[in-house]
Amino acid sequence: MPTPEAATVATELRTAMGKLSRRVKREDLIPVGQIAVLGALDRDGAMTTSDLAADQRVRPQSMARAVGLLLDQGLVTRRSHPTDGRKSLVELSDAGRSALEAERGRRAGWLALAIEAELSDEERRLLARSAALMERLAARQGLSGTS
Repeated sequence: MPTPEAATVATELRTAMGKLSRRVKREDLIPVGQIAVLGALDRDGAMTTSDLAADQRVRPQSMARAVGLLLDQGLVTRRSHPTDGRKSLVELSDAGRSALEAERGRRAGWLALAIEAELSDEERRLLARSAALMERLAARQGLSGTS
């Protein structure tokens, strides 16, 4: 059982990170769900629509619609699966990679400006150290031993 202090910090941190994440995502020009798909393809490479649905924890029908929209926009391409002719793989197109980089740039740009405008030099140093701590927490295995 966590100590009451750790539980309080955890709740406050989760709330603050959620608010910050939602605020940063408002800078996106592409809908959040589509950006999530592009990001997954960028991180993990080509996937089937079913694999994308599982990765994003959505129904396959919902993912098929999202992939269709991304195909229509030229942000992803579809190719035959190398070992299963019944399946196809979805992958980032060059335009999709550029769009994703632009979205990430907008997010980082907004956040950098907010850090400069809102935080003192000492607070910026503290935030930089805190980022490393958050990375460490993110890498920790879950209670069941899985991530």
